Amino acid sequence: MKIIPAAVTLKINALKTEVSTQIYPALLGVGYLCGAKIASYMFAGGIIGWLVLIPMINTFGASLTLYPAEKPIAQLYAEGGASAIWSAYIRYIGAGAVACGGILSLLKSIPLIASTFAASIKGLSEKTPNENRTQRDLSMRTILIGIALMTVLIWLLPPIPVTLLGAVLIVLFGFFFATVSSRMVGLVGSSNNPVSGMAIATLLFTTLILKATGDNGAHGMKGAIAIGSVICIVAAMAGDTSQDLKTGYLLGATPKKQQIGELIGTFFSSLTIGIVLILLNRAWGFGSQELSAPQATLMKLIIEGIMDGSLPWTLVFIGVFIALSIEILGVPVLPVAIGLYLPLELSFAILFGGIIRYLADRSKTQAEASEGILFCSGLIAGEGIVGILLAVLTILGVADLLDLSKRFPPQLWSAGAVLICSILMIYIVAVHKKQERR
Repeated sequence: MKIIPAAVTLKINALKTEVSTQIYPALLGVGYLCGAKIASYMFAGGIIGWLVLIPMINTFGASLTLYPAEKPIAQLYAEGGASAIWSAYIRYIGAGAVACGGILSLLKSIPLIASTFAASIKGLSEKTPNENRTQRDLSMRTILIGIALMTVLIWLLPPIPVTLLGAVLIVLFGFFFATVSSRMVGLVGSSNNPVSGMAIATLLFTTLILKATGDNGAHGMKGAIAIGSVICIVAAMAGDTSQDLKTGYLLGATPKKQQIGELIGTFFSSLTIGIVLILLNRAWGFGSQELSAPQATLMKLIIEGIMDGSLPWTLVFIGVFIALSIEILGVPVLPVAIGLYLPLELSFAILFGGIIRYLADRSKTQAEASEGILFCSGLIAGEGIVGILLAVLTILGVADLLDLSKRFPPQLWSAGAVLICSILMIYIVAVHKKQERR
């Protein structure tokens, strides 16, 4: 209805920057799920970007016009505030930090990756005669036929901008990273699965290979981002499937039936997700204010920078060396790098959720952690459902009927009230002690 501001912003004129936070309960839920430590790391990255780098750029370079901006820094700040400086410079520094953090996480996992990959390949060659029901999997012939069919479809279907070489790269990277991801999740848990590092590494190598083979321009960029997207999904789903199969093993399920169920679920969920993405794109368009899509923007920056050399490499390498310094200090790089890359209003709201989790965990009422986790998960899912409904209304042309901002102008106090109420609501649910069953 647009009668409540989406964010609360405090402009700091002395530092020539601003501090802001969004009020969406879903972001508080994300912070609660991440926990206080990860949320604080993300906020630290935001502090570096908005309270260190932006004031430095405004102070020392006010009269300069630095690439990629086409206006003097002072003019950028006067017209768009600190957000304009972030968009022109800081997000590139953050992109370099995120890329470096992803690669570092992958490099640190190389010994485990090598051992798990070798063990998985060895397991494929070993045959277990007279296998019982709980050791029965889909036949390798069925799997190979499915891989061949999917490779041909990826290559030939017009909506997928991938050449035959790209389809082969998907198979090679997918086989390797799926093996690594599934086994790492089984050994060390999903929290240590370097999906971001795998996706960034795939983007870098794929873009270099496509450029070297002459697949340049818009077609090569679309192909690289398609390959990177598929591999990112492959790595994430492989870890999830591994956990599902592990749970089934503990419960005595038949792996073959589980695998068939996974395939059916993947097919229908992909159709549903595809429809939702098309719906959202038609309603607002990815990259807009309503759908900022920061991860997709990061992938776009990496690919464009390699393909046409338009990336401001100085800013990117500043981010790389910031990430290396954080790694030397022994602090996890990726959360800090993500906080540096994202707008401060996101990481600030996530920090509030992390603080709620910290207070709930220390509560003397012996809080049930599962209650808070389930509630925050519901907040995130609820916001997604509301977003889909709003997209439908936007496409139908009736969303403006719900816009009451002209009759009731947004007031800052209302945003603060919603934020405080959301914080109290999550805290009360998180520390609520379940009644003993009689």
